[in-house]
Amino acid sequence: MPGFAGFDRSDYPGDSVMNWLKANTNLVWCGYYLAPAPSHGSTTWMTKRAALQAAGWGVAPIFVGQQVTGPGSQNPSAATGVTDGNQAVSLMVAEGFASGSCVYLDLENGPPLTDLQRDYVANWCDTVQSGGYQPGVYCSHLLAFDVHTLRSACRIWAFKVQTNQSHPVPAPFPDPNPSGRGYIGAYAWQLGQNCIITVPPANLASLDVDLNSAIVQDPGAP
Repeated sequence: MPGFAGFDRSDYPGDSVMNWLKANTNLVWCGYYLAPAPSHGSTTWMTKRAALQAAGWGVAPIFVGQQVTGPGSQNPSAATGVTDGNQAVSLMVAEGFASGSCVYLDLENGPPLTDLQRDYVANWCDTVQSGGYQPGVYCSHLLAFDVHTLRSACRIWAFKVQTNQSHPVPAPFPDPNPSGRGYIGAYAWQLGQNCIITVPPANLASLDVDLNSAIVQDPGAP
């Protein structure tokens, strides 16, 4: 059974691009970057939730929290897990997401899941759940089992890609079922990074996105 094709992108592509994608491709859901967050300052997606859902898009909120490597904030701990969990809840409320909606904590690193990161993820998930939302975690398929073991109720959005180099991907976009694609329990799967897709309203008629597939049409829905 196939999944449902979606995409995510750090900056909002623009209303005309989103309308064209909805009308002309098999993409049915999008990542939605909550901001400002510790490792994501751009607020271009903010205030777009109601219009996107009214247009029929599934919306998967993403909170880019403390990282262990790379750019952005690098301070995972039990304390920052609580602080960032509360921030994620506040942003979800401000954007009007329904109670019980899932928000995904973005982890960019591969294994191992360090002790400090375990404490951070566990406390973030617990704080989000206490705030009335469903915790999810976006992570490498190599970390997915450890995250599931840590908090089994959280939804897993796993990434497993063949390349992170820029490359063209024609429509229709891939929509395989995420289960068994690196982690059998995946709710969603990021299968392509830095994918160049053709979008006539976009700058230079192309757009750089990450492509995903999920087991449901709206992986952020309660």
